[in-house]
Amino acid sequence: METKEKVLNAMKEMGGPVRPGEIAEKTGIEKKELDKIIKVLRTEELIFSPKRCFYEIKK
Repeated sequence: METKEKVLNAMKEMGGPVRPGEIAEKTGIEKKELDKIIKVLRTEELIFSPKRCFYEIKK
């Protein structure tokens, strides 16, 4: 499974806005790597930030 898919699946399972630390804990992806993935997902407009330091999947 690609890391982007892994992150999106984890976010779907957790539901609602989640912090990067929670995603890192659930997926086992290193925080530094996760920050890069989040940046790509935001650029692709698959996720957004409803409030500072929280991310949610676009519906």
